[in-house]
Amino acid sequence: MKVSVWDTYVKRQDGLIMHFDILVPSNVIDKVKIFQYGNDYLQQKPFKTSELSTKECVFCHIESATPSIISEIQHKGFSIIEMENCN
Repeated sequence: MKVSVWDTYVKRQDGLIMHFDILVPSNVIDKVKIFQYGNDYLQQKPFKTSELSTKECVFCHIESATPSIISEIQHKGFSIIEMENCN
């Protein structure tokens, strides 16, 4: 499966910048839907953050998904790769 990677940076209430990628099937191009996936992920965090917009979340590239990412996308519609300050 080919997935689109959306590079995302969001400011936390404590001033730190979260960096994570939102992965969706490459045929998903609806930014509203992709941002909603990101906001769904952020709502699960124990700290407050700003909301996603085109300023914080941009398309980066397309790559082949690993089996675990494919499984997560089939279950939730998206996958998140946490990079920095996500916990």
